[in-house]
Amino acid sequence: MGEKSDERWKGKAMVELADTNAEVAWSVIEDFCNIHKWMSLDTCYQQEGTLGKPGLIRYCASTIVNDVEKIPTLKWAKEKLLAIDPVERCLSYEVIENNMGFKFYVATLKVLSMEEGGGCKIEWRFVCDPVEGWSVEGLESYVESSLQIIKKNIQLAYNTP
Repeated sequence: MGEKSDERWKGKAMVELADTNAEVAWSVIEDFCNIHKWMSLDTCYQQEGTLGKPGLIRYCASTIVNDVEKIPTLKWAKEKLLAIDPVERCLSYEVIENNMGFKFYVATLKVLSMEEGGGCKIEWRFVCDPVEGWSVEGLESYVESSLQIIKKNIQLAYNTP
């Protein structure tokens, strides 16, 4: 569960891919500017920097339709790759600009090999300032659902159950 600590929110989510090896899952996560192929985003592309290197900035966006007024709104974020470690299969990024209310947000995604069976787990941790209109539990639920979508799409793409 998420927790409040010194006014910053911290949370994490994890999914297990029992039939997908860690290298396959990492190839999806490390492809920083193509995450829209794996989760619910309309677009994601490189804005500046070098692919696979800290300092890389991506732009991600989706059109969200308000449940009440049925008015579409473009939600976007520019995200900067802070660190990437292919040996540990881990990357961290921060939101540097957005129209979603994030003032400070840093996330770390890590792909972990499972001891038995050859599968893997993907872990997504975040630390952020409170976001107006959200709760830490709501944000954590969003991260969890995003990971579930990534898991489903990896399984479909690589024909694993």
